[in-house]
Amino acid sequence: MSRKRRAGDDPVLITEAAPSLLEQHDARKRRYIITMVVRAVCLILATVFYQTLWVMAVFAILAIILPWVAVMAANDRPPKKKALNAHRFGGSPDVGSVQAAAPKPAIGPVRIIDAD
Repeated sequence: MSRKRRAGDDPVLITEAAPSLLEQHDARKRRYIITMVVRAVCLILATVFYQTLWVMAVFAILAIILPWVAVMAANDRPPKKKALNAHRFGGSPDVGSVQAAAPKPAIGPVRIIDAD
């Protein structure tokens, strides 16, 4: 039995889970490669425009700075999502209904039992 798929029959993402570590690593590698390709283009353009000093300087400075940017971007992970709902079955805790427990004394009354 084959089931024909309709255009709107794609599965729905129902979780808010973070992407896997492998997907995050692949995205960071892609960012790094793209940044380094842009650096290589800047180096080539700096050599092409060697007679126009200010244009060459701009491309050379970019070519010097981009490796640092690439490493910083590749080492950056996406921020962790904070839990939207701290309680499993209820909404956010009602601050007014939470009462602070009375502090217990550090040393309470001591009962002494004599053996005499």
